[in-house]
Amino acid sequence: MQNKSITAFQLIGIETRTTNENAQAAQDIGALWQRLLGENMLSQIPNKTDGAIISLYTDYESDHTKPYTAFLGCRVSSLDEVPEGMVGRSFEGGEYQQRTVKGNLDQGLVYQAWVDIWGGDLDRAYTADFEVYGEKALDRANAEVDIFVALK
Repeated sequence: MQNKSITAFQLIGIETRTTNENAQAAQDIGALWQRLLGENMLSQIPNKTDGAIISLYTDYESDHTKPYTAFLGCRVSSLDEVPEGMVGRSFEGGEYQQRTVKGNLDQGLVYQAWVDIWGGDLDRAYTADFEVYGEKALDRANAEVDIFVALK
């Protein structure tokens, strides 16, 4: 774990409103991933700056126990062309704690990291948290995912 300053960037992708109550987020975010990959939406995103998929959590009502927006998409150089059915978002940046998790994505690797974060004593900002699924996440059995948690 290390703290770092993240600069602003822009994203295009898809999103849904969800909550961690009653495991609703697991269903909603799973459906969002199925839609993104199943409908080949990544290929429809214009002006991508890299191939990484960003999973962003934002618009928190309060903390991780209340509703928030889950977003999946890619960093882009411009929000001038947002395809129909997708949304463009500007990410403001800020101070973050970075955690890198390694292991099998199909065994709840990322979810378990969030359980640890929720139970920890970080002074969270609840502005926008995100995960980066880059090249090292392509091998699902031996994946590496970076998680960034916004700090106050």
